[in-house]
Amino acid sequence: MDRQEFDAIVFKAIETLPLEFRSKLENVDVLVEDWPSPQQISQLRLRNKAQLLGLYEGVPQTKRDSSYNLVLPDRITIFQKPIEMNCRSDKEIEDEIGRVVRHEIAHHFGIGDATLYKIERQKSK
Repeated sequence: MDRQEFDAIVFKAIETLPLEFRSKLENVDVLVEDWPSPQQISQLRLRNKAQLLGLYEGVPQTKRDSSYNLVLPDRITIFQKPIEMNCRSDKEIEDEIGRVVRHEIAHHFGIGDATLYKIERQKSK
């Protein structure tokens, strides 16, 4: 899939979020990269760059206080190549992008991985 099409799916995944979440995405940039950087892989202690589908880097809204101002935007990066490696069709890619975008945005709102995995397991039952 070319980058322009992938970007459009990421944008669509954000635009289809409920307004109550979309309207509270403050000071967040969403980027698409082919692969995680060597620094990201090292920082997260990953064995394989294909393991990381998305990454939230920033200060979750639940950790912000009155001193949170004049800071660079938080960053959500969606990694195209690992997502494509894990999917067999364009439909699977689109579904996975939606899941990864929601997962990383949940981190922006202060929801941790353990809670997210529990929610995802319950949803798949």
